[in-house]
Amino acid sequence: LFKVLGDETRTKILSVLVEDELCVCDIAFLLDMTHSAVSHQLSVLRQNRLIKYRRSGKNVFYSLDDAHIQQIYDAGLAHILEH
Repeated sequence: LFKVLGDETRTKILSVLVEDELCVCDIAFLLDMTHSAVSHQLSVLRQNRLIKYRRSGKNVFYSLDDAHIQQIYDAGLAHILEH
């Protein structure tokens, strides 16, 4: 878990998914990344059960897997902001 969260790119992706459910193109735009780079990182996050996806027609939307992921993210961010 911590190895996955230790990657800056994956942490940035989680930070935007904390706010809302998004598709690859929206994440790529917000983080100024290529679609393929975002897709690769989403795959790692999904394999580690940090995010889930939902299909709507041809679109795939990603969100945090559950409330525990939000709590872990929030606790890590609070710790960083304390120092």
